[in-house]
Amino acid sequence: MTSWMHRVTAPAALFCFSVAFAHTNPAAVAARQWREAHEAVILQEFMDLLAIPNVASDSSNIRKNAAAVRQILEKRGVKTRLLEAAGAPPVVYGEILHSGAARTVVFYAHYDGQPLDPKEWATPPWQPVISDGRIYARSASDDKAPIVALATALDALDAAKLPLHSNIKFVFEGEEEAGSPHLQEILAANKALLRADVWLICDGPVHQSRRQQIVFGARGITETEITVYGPKRELHSGHYGNWAPNPAMMLARLLASMKDDDGRVLVEHFYDGIEPLSETEKRAIAEAPEVDSELKRELWLGRTEGGGKRLVELLNVPSLNIRGMSAARSGEKASNVIPSTATASIDMRLVKGITPEKAQARLVAHIRKQGYFIVDHDPDADTLMSHAKVAKVVDRGGYPAERTWMDLPISREVLRIAESVRVPIVKLPTMGGSVPLYMITQTLGSPTITVPIANHDNNQHSANENLRLANLWDGIELLAALLAGL
Repeated sequence: MTSWMHRVTAPAALFCFSVAFAHTNPAAVAARQWREAHEAVILQEFMDLLAIPNVASDSSNIRKNAAAVRQILEKRGVKTRLLEAAGAPPVVYGEILHSGAARTVVFYAHYDGQPLDPKEWATPPWQPVISDGRIYARSASDDKAPIVALATALDALDAAKLPLHSNIKFVFEGEEEAGSPHLQEILAANKALLRADVWLICDGPVHQSRRQQIVFGARGITETEITVYGPKRELHSGHYGNWAPNPAMMLARLLASMKDDDGRVLVEHFYDGIEPLSETEKRAIAEAPEVDSELKRELWLGRTEGGGKRLVELLNVPSLNIRGMSAARSGEKASNVIPSTATASIDMRLVKGITPEKAQARLVAHIRKQGYFIVDHDPDADTLMSHAKVAKVVDRGGYPAERTWMDLPISREVLRIAESVRVPIVKLPTMGGSVPLYMITQTLGSPTITVPIANHDNNQHSANENLRLANLWDGIELLAALLAGL
């Protein structure tokens, strides 16, 4: 295969697209033709990558993933190296450079996946299975699909002799699902290498209407664990019920105090400081297709929260979610006891203007307002007997939201290219999920734009994660257009 490193390209001005070329974008057409002729080979490469376990804490297999991703790039003539930090999975870096290129574009994805329990899966999570037009495996959608889609797009452009005009770089991270604890360090150590005119974030799902969407920001996140205490040990519920405080009931009341029946968070000042949306962003939200009714049917929901607002509107305000609760046992293992402790895990999704520190401080103040003495470690006997209610509150960390203005020239150009491939495009200022975009913008000064390709019903972060093959094919076409057109 011709090396990208030695290709001579035409001036960028000769290769640009507009909405008038919708569905006839040359790079997208070339990608479609290449894919149709090589589907079996593409799927085999994808399945080989999916077969490598990729939980971030599994350092041995993570290294195998990094080596496999690096090989995928090098097979296309991409010059690669590993960007390392002590104790961190490597970032796989690749580059296709052109002398005289006026622009640098970075494509970002991650090769690690969420932890899982194989017993919850219908098929083994690292033995990819194709069924009913979908491929089932951990990270099939989140987030190995863009890696293979980008590689296939390079194949198609090379075969069609369609040149690249910008310096193209690839950054494939190995611990995004663990919160990217080392990414900022790696970015800071490689500023000159990684600074670019734009970072295209290839992560997340397309719109629930199944239309392609381009997203200009992501919510931040902060996570908290709360434990409340009852007796020193579990007690017989008959002998001590009505007398010994039940921490499960206490926790339920505490959590119920945080939100009203319509989902509005009751933590004081929770919504203070939200950065207002621009008129362009408000218009984009208003123009987004209505999917709430269909989603209610899909998810068997008799009602939604938010006071009648649409989902797309609610993504632009912070949220408070109970991720899980535990106290004693339930189901067949339940026993008639008063639990000794009860624990809840909470995540708060953040928007621009609200930092993790602010959100955490507001939550702690609310817990204290409910009469709790707060500690950050397991309390001793004196502490428990000196206070009627004790809560251990542990800040699990997080990061702030980030948003790129939709009116920037590079934003408009990305939209124009996307619309030359497929119309209509859904444009959103913020997606609901959290990606550490702020690390890129703060450390490198580069804007970020998210270009997702996965289906919305992909079970990401859960059992039976999957990717519709149609989304993979569409993603190859879109990414080929962006590679060639920017």
